Amino acid sequence: MIRLAIRVRREDAEVVLAELLPLAPSGVEESELDQGNVIEYAVYGAPGELPELPDVEAAVGGALVEVVTTEVADDWADRWRAFHRPIEVAGRLYVRPPWEPERTDMMDLVIDPGQAFGTGAHHTTRLCLEILAEEPLPSDPQARGVMDLGCGSGVLAIAAGKLGWSPLAGVDHELESVRATAENAAANGVEVHAERFDLIRGGAAPSAPLVLANLLRPLLLCVARAGFRDNNVPDLLIASGLLATEADEIAAAFARHGLVETDRRQSAEWSALALRRPV
Repeated sequence: MIRLAIRVRREDAEVVLAELLPLAPSGVEESELDQGNVIEYAVYGAPGELPELPDVEAAVGGALVEVVTTEVADDWADRWRAFHRPIEVAGRLYVRPPWEPERTDMMDLVIDPGQAFGTGAHHTTRLCLEILAEEPLPSDPQARGVMDLGCGSGVLAIAAGKLGWSPLAGVDHELESVRATAENAAANGVEVHAERFDLIRGGAAPSAPLVLANLLRPLLLCVARAGFRDNNVPDLLIASGLLATEADEIAAAFARHGLVETDRRQSAEWSALALRRPV
């Protein structure tokens, strides 16, 4: 088994991922290097099954830092499973991969990390889940709709559904993420309407009373610039995927839409924001 790792500058990571995924339709592994300044995307396969290097370099373009090819030991599958561990969130949610046993004392979410981008253990996802889990459910059913921008594996939208929010929707640039969200939602007994949408080139973002946006800084700024479809500014936007040093910039970008910061969480070097429309 061969591991092909492509390392890119963090500020270009989201755009690079959108170009890279068509070359690796089964998904990529994502990790951070150099204190978060470099993002590594890795794909696995037998010799001859991996994307051609010229195609990879063309997709990554000027953001390329390094390409590293290594041979993976025979026990890589077991070590990959060991990497994905369950997490507890705010004493309410238990997010686990399918090979871990269910917990009956919390709301149980099972997310298959083999389909998309992990189970929710990354700091940015956990911060989103913490804010979401502590948010009171609106008394008005019409105010409970959810839009997950960049839904990935669907974990945020699915968690919202478990917490009583509905209807649930999500968008992602990659078809594999759309499929993963639908499959994970079905496995959890909720329904998420997921579809493809390009946050960079698609114009105004789809919206709902609650918008979940676990995106890197460049994509969050794209959403802030383009605004929301039909000027449908959410009641609450939970934004993450940003470094603590970027939080003020993101809060200011969405303030132009009348959204006011009411909560800021930090874990390691990462931050998440709760941005609300004043009542």
